[in-house]
Amino acid sequence: MMHAVIHPRILPFAFSMVALQALMTCDAAAVEFPQDKFEIENFRLSNGMEVVVIPDHRAPTVTQMVWYKAGGADEPAGKSGIAHFLEHLMFKGTTNHGAGEFGARVAEIGGKQNAFTGFDYTAYHQTVTPEALGTMMEFEADRMRHLVLIDAVIAPERDVILEERRMRVENQPRARLNEALQATLYQNHPYRIPVIGWMHEMEQLNREDAVAFYERYYAPNNAVLVVAGDVDAKTVRSLAEKSYGLVPRGPELPQRVRPQEPEQNTKRTVVLTDPRVTVPSFQKAWVAPSYRTTEPGEAEALELLSEILGGGTRSRIYQELVVKQGIASWGGANFDGRSLDPSSFTIYGAPRGEATIEAVEGALDAEVRKIVETGVTDVELEKAKNRLVRSMIFARDSQQGIASIYGKALATGRTVDDLQAWPLRVRAATAAQVQAVARKYLNPNRSVAAYLLPRESAPSGDKNRW
Repeated sequence: MMHAVIHPRILPFAFSMVALQALMTCDAAAVEFPQDKFEIENFRLSNGMEVVVIPDHRAPTVTQMVWYKAGGADEPAGKSGIAHFLEHLMFKGTTNHGAGEFGARVAEIGGKQNAFTGFDYTAYHQTVTPEALGTMMEFEADRMRHLVLIDAVIAPERDVILEERRMRVENQPRARLNEALQATLYQNHPYRIPVIGWMHEMEQLNREDAVAFYERYYAPNNAVLVVAGDVDAKTVRSLAEKSYGLVPRGPELPQRVRPQEPEQNTKRTVVLTDPRVTVPSFQKAWVAPSYRTTEPGEAEALELLSEILGGGTRSRIYQELVVKQGIASWGGANFDGRSLDPSSFTIYGAPRGEATIEAVEGALDAEVRKIVETGVTDVELEKAKNRLVRSMIFARDSQQGIASIYGKALATGRTVDDLQAWPLRVRAATAAQVQAVARKYLNPNRSVAAYLLPRESAPSGDKNRW
């Protein structure tokens, strides 16, 4: 069984190859979101569990995802990694089904299942035939409250997550740099703590920690069920009431209020040197609002800014640094706005040939400065809008992709109506708004610059160019 920790910079949408090809070849024409074909049902069970149904009858398969509103940023102090640890333990069996039985049932019908943990949620999912959906719901509902956690499974599974950290972080220079950048970018918020956990705290996680987290957060009134595929809302409601509906409502949880960031007024630098690095790279990050915490219109403007600045081969960064100047092998930008609390905006790149990392940093800064000073054109703004709106349409090519978009949104305080209106808000954004958010949030004196270097050397040059 594979498990995953979601990095904060995971891109928000899933695409098929056909969708990507269409996206690359026809971004000039206006695209409207097909509301009439995007029929989604949203309701609650009597125990408080929210349910979203996304019908898609193109293939005889269905994906079920259960999202718990608890992730790495909800962990008690000193218990980093417990959300991800519990995700692993959820596959160890219940009072009604032995360890491995759930996975065996999925495998014998040719389905697949997995789980992942993020800062704001933990999700479990299966893709099976529609006839097996009721069985999958029964298994998932069973482990919502009947998980068996005994000391015999704790130590071996703790060794598994420790080894996962060694493999994914300790042995990966880029992952170590990203972890250090995150810890430096956030000065007070728990987003500074890695989802997988700090090694010294992971080593101390025990049965009591897992039971406490499980009993606090794993309940139907703290969960969202998303079902996408060859189903209808009536069938899903009936099956859900017979499975999840029988799980007692859990204790009421307080609002998810976490320590927030103070005003950031310093420029910080993170440098990691490692002999395994053959090509240096650079990142610069800022704290930025998320869709949930932003002023109206700002998140959409930030997403458009990210798309124009560094969203692909047609972006300013790629065209200027890779194509025209030839100083970068790759480069781009990313706005990670789908979190419960304030998020981040990042630009990045790596030098090519004889070019230096300082040259790449300077060119990246220059592209940001151009937008701050002169804004964006109406033509590139319209193309960026088309690409973003298409991204939601093309996400439907993947059941798990579209289910993830809705599950993540509902697990972080947004609504189905909010997502349905998102294309209209993107369309309404103006060039002035894009320039305004660049000026407001991409202040170099409130940033973190991160350098990944192949040898013991510090980046040189004036880092206060603008």
